[in-house]
Amino acid sequence: MYKCRLVYDEWKCMKSKEQKGKFIETDNFVGYIGDLRIHEVSEKQIWKYRDKDIVVCDNQYRWLSIMPKDDFYCITVMMNQLNEIQVCYIDMIESQGIDEDGIPYFIDLYLDLVVYPTGEVIVDDRDELEDAFNQKEISGEQYERAIKTAQKLQHDMLNDYCMFEKRILELRTLLDIKEYLF
Repeated sequence: MYKCRLVYDEWKCMKSKEQKGKFIETDNFVGYIGDLRIHEVSEKQIWKYRDKDIVVCDNQYRWLSIMPKDDFYCITVMMNQLNEIQVCYIDMIESQGIDEDGIPYFIDLYLDLVVYPTGEVIVDDRDELEDAFNQKEISGEQYERAIKTAQKLQHDMLNDYCMFEKRILELRTLLDIKEYLF
């Protein structure tokens, strides 16, 4: 398992970025919502999807992070310069916390869901989860939690992409950052 800070330090292509976020408590959501504004990259990052190139990280892109407080996943919504969703990447996580410098983080449990604007959901890195379990890096309980969390997300929240996208749009308005008009 590894620690992922919600400023996405592991993305070395990001040369200049700015992150704002806050913990939010409403009737419908309790957790962290962050807005990462990517000002400049050394090289844009492109993922392949059904013979198409999807740019997920480029100059003036924005990533929205959504991490519910008492759950085991973190959503990263990757948006282009026009704030159009390019892809949503959902990490299954072991735990979450806040670093000494105030940056939220999560401990990654390998298994991910990639959600495209077509509504298609791809299970990603299942092999990494299996390897971690087989090498006893994670317990049976952690393995089962990752699988069950991914299945629950697929059957509930991701079952209707239009409703999922609507929920994302509702959550990002909770940030209320005036200088970042969504």
